Amino acid sequence: MSEDTGAKKARGSRSRMTGRERREQLIGVGRKHFADHGVEGTTIEEIAASAGVSKPVVYEHFGGKEGLYAVVVDREIEALLGGVTSALDSGGTSRQLIERAALALLDYVELHADGFRILVRDSPPGQATGSFASLMSDISSQVDHILAAEFKRHKLDPKAAPMYAQMLVGSIALTGQWWLDNHRFKKHEVAAHVVNLAWNGLTGLEAKPTLTPETMERL
Repeated sequence: MSEDTGAKKARGSRSRMTGRERREQLIGVGRKHFADHGVEGTTIEEIAASAGVSKPVVYEHFGGKEGLYAVVVDREIEALLGGVTSALDSGGTSRQLIERAALALLDYVELHADGFRILVRDSPPGQATGSFASLMSDISSQVDHILAAEFKRHKLDPKAAPMYAQMLVGSIALTGQWWLDNHRFKKHEVAAHVVNLAWNGLTGLEAKPTLTPETMERL
């Protein structure tokens, strides 16, 4: 096949892509670049070249790199929050709900590794969307009522529950970052160790922590 013929076929293939298909393609390409290089380290030229289109096509769909980045981040946030919300809506004891929240976060890290790398990177200057701290705060707000109930049961001040929720979610997220590059433990083992510290404290750590049988049955 001649070079001219190959180029014509490539152009023909690109022309058959619908606007929606092109948009999804660009989101996928941008997601990979942002995960590998960060938003500041990625250029419109690189995204366009990887997608096999011209720069104006990217601008047409997203208005620029920041617009594409915002769409990618919004999708990742929706996936992460959706998983955590579903886990917390499934019922069970307070410990089981915390176990499931931990597993939901680790599920996201495992299944959406590129997306997680994007979220934990700093947002570009002036970009309100995609702040990892704000995302963790959103997730924390969904678990603080669980901790508040436990605080009341143990005659502790429930006003401190939101602070502890931040601690819990933050520790899971940071552990997830570590686990992403250090798969020495299985996912349920990581969750069990996180809950071991959160639930029992340093003075009550179990030597071989496990998740509750009810949570293990859901794996």
